[in-house]
Amino acid sequence: MRTYPTVEIALWTEDAIVLMDWLETVDFDEVPSEHKAVKQALTDLASRLEEVVPYELPMTPERVATSQEAVSRGMGR
Repeated sequence: MRTYPTVEIALWTEDAIVLMDWLETVDFDEVPSEHKAVKQALTDLASRLEEVVPYELPMTPERVATSQEAVSRGMGR
């Protein structure tokens, strides 16, 4: 098995839920980027979140809405 150098990132639980929900619905071909590697990086992020989030956190519509509200509070919305 080939291994790659990695970076560990601690995410706020609410951010992880919001990101996973968005990544499940976004069309990566429609995300503006200057390089095709961005699409691959987003795919890798989605895959990693899928390995962790659904097993650790409830991904119900209610939980997603609560998480979206919590994350957006800091934005004045």
